[in-house]
Amino acid sequence: MKAIGLLYLILLYIACFVFVNLIRFAMIGIKSFNESRSADDGAEKEQKEQPQEQPQPVYYIVEKKKPRGKASYSKPREIKFSDER
Repeated sequence: MKAIGLLYLILLYIACFVFVNLIRFAMIGIKSFNESRSADDGAEKEQKEQPQEQPQPVYYIVEKKKPRGKASYSKPREIKFSDER
């Protein structure tokens, strides 16, 4: 009897979780739909009122790579390993 109650509790939790998230995502979808629709209406009005402007050219600043100097290494050291510990 306790197991069936636990099963119902889990199913009720899952159903509530799905319902709440469906409502939340529906509200997000409605907001984005209304924003895109109002943006489209505003863009059409602006295009009719103003002539299209030419895009401004884009300039890039490029620096030449400077060659690195050759690395100078010191004379190699001799490493001695001892067997005693």
